[in-house]
Amino acid sequence: MKLIDKLPKIFHNAVVSKMQEAFQIEADNLEEERNATLDQFFLDSCTWGLDYWEKMLGIKKNNFDLITRRENIKAKMRSRGTSTLSLIKNICESYSNGEVEIIENNSNYSFTIKFIGTLGIPKAFEELDKTINEIKPCHLAHNYDFTYITWDKLDNYNKTWDEWDTLNLTWDELEVYNV
Repeated sequence: MKLIDKLPKIFHNAVVSKMQEAFQIEADNLEEERNATLDQFFLDSCTWGLDYWEKMLGIKKNNFDLITRRENIKAKMRSRGTSTLSLIKNICESYSNGEVEIIENNSNYSFTIKFIGTLGIPKAFEELDKTINEIKPCHLAHNYDFTYITWDKLDNYNKTWDEWDTLNLTWDELEVYNV
């Protein structure tokens, strides 16, 4: 609603209208700044406030993109406390935005992180691996198992070869294509 509409009709004249237009511009700017500031309190909408989040959590300055920085912050927040398989699972899921399964191999003192909710390697894989190395017990080794679309799975998507061909995807793009 415009500010002029809140005034009685007696004030609807050329002079007051111009003043109210100027006030309206400032009120709109103030509203935008308020919303932008509120966005910084929520990690999924935060932009320029990521520096404060990183400083608060002791994350070194970096030049990563916004998504990677948010994933690092989420992982750091989730990594507090004792390292458990569920903690490692939560951290991996925050980086991949999909379901992850942790497979223990106690006889070999290792575990496998299997990405089943998303296809391919997560975008910020290097950061994920660094985080896992920081929080996992040092006597345990770990490896990764990624999910891809393979030739034998293509038939499960109920598409003809011509339909696949119209997508104009390379094999690398096709094996991580979300159908």
